[in-house]
Amino acid sequence: MKLKKGFVLRQLLGEYVVTGEGLERVNFNKIISLNATAAYLWEQIQDKDFNAEKLCDLLMDHYEVDRETALKDSETLINSWKEAGLIED
Repeated sequence: MKLKKGFVLRQLLGEYVVTGEGLERVNFNKIISLNATAAYLWEQIQDKDFNAEKLCDLLMDHYEVDRETALKDSETLINSWKEAGLIED
């Protein structure tokens, strides 16, 4: 799977948000906010294929976290990005 084209991670007033590049893509009723960890993962996988295992490995390389927790968190993040329409298979 990949992140859909046209979505950009931005930092606004200390918060990470995902926005569409064109005004036609922006829905101000549904701004996607990311915490610093999710933003780190977004930056690492932008324009790359990924899965939960890849995100898990990135988390374990960057943070002190065990594999079980990292994999669970990766799967949760992928599901939330799918629900928000940010991922394509």
